[in-house]
Amino acid sequence: MKGDVISMLVLIAIVQVMMVKPGEAVTCGQVDASLAPCIPYLTAGGSPAAACCDGVKNLKTITPTTADRRAACDCVKAAAARYPSIKEDAASSLPQKCGVQMDIPISKTTNCAK
Repeated sequence: MKGDVISMLVLIAIVQVMMVKPGEAVTCGQVDASLAPCIPYLTAGGSPAAACCDGVKNLKTITPTTADRRAACDCVKAAAARYPSIKEDAASSLPQKCGVQMDIPISKTTNCAK
């Protein structure tokens, strides 16, 4: 059952990610869809799945401006707060594990105004 839920989240995320166009204002729905495949890694550790890293790369693509990155940061922070089992070290290392240089910290405690 848990695997079915994760599979469904991944499918929804892939569909939503495909609908995102660079340069449009980023929404929390887009951010959540990009990072949904990362939940297993963020809560259990190990290695992020390819779909997770694709989502991280997409998140970088859809946040080209400072305003987009701040909005995405707020969304990431809100999403992280909904999952108390997220491991802070896994979250902070996610971009590096996916080989993505990102200016959006993935953390529950980030000050997104900076």
